[in-house]
Amino acid sequence: MQQGGIKRRGLMLVLSSPSGAGKTTIARKLMELEENLEISVSSTTRAKRSSEADGTHYRFIDDKKFTQMVGKGAFLEHATVFGHRYGTPRAPVEAALARGRDVLFDIDWQGTQQLAEKARKDLVSVFVLPPSTAELERRLHSRAQDPDDVVRDRMAKAANEVSHWAEYDYILVNTDVAKSVASVQSILHAERLRRDRQVGLSDFVETLREGR
Repeated sequence: MQQGGIKRRGLMLVLSSPSGAGKTTIARKLMELEENLEISVSSTTRAKRSSEADGTHYRFIDDKKFTQMVGKGAFLEHATVFGHRYGTPRAPVEAALARGRDVLFDIDWQGTQQLAEKARKDLVSVFVLPPSTAELERRLHSRAQDPDDVVRDRMAKAANEVSHWAEYDYILVNTDVAKSVASVQSILHAERLRRDRQVGLSDFVETLREGR
């Protein structure tokens, strides 16, 4: 994508949080508001929920196929979460970045660490915190997606997930969804203007110097 005639490389915007803190809701709102943003569709071995569509929410594959993709280096990152495997296919992300498109990731700290190892210059990471532990539990129950034992597992894991906050570029306490979305938009707009992402900047400045 070009801004003011300057070519720009896309960036990878990562949203992570304990389950139920609101990262997925924020991600969906961002997709509605940001024209130059596309979401990375992860592959997973988890069973498809009735509300989900293959290729839109996830690419649902079996464990054998997932293992083959790992062996071929086809994932930018992959991790096992609550007994299921998740991975980000490499090819569509790299193609989008090269076109100047920004890619949104809804992944956990394990995946973020792997992205940082492989493509730190392209990465902008945001960790979303809940206002309180009680509110996190309330949100998990209000979703009505998971049985009580799964909610308990997610709450037990939340403390470990939160401990990785310092590995992220930005920290956001999600007390209000609209305000949180606006905050992430501000981060995204500022990061797009970073000098090292504007790959056509040198040529553009040269035309200014030459009076063209």
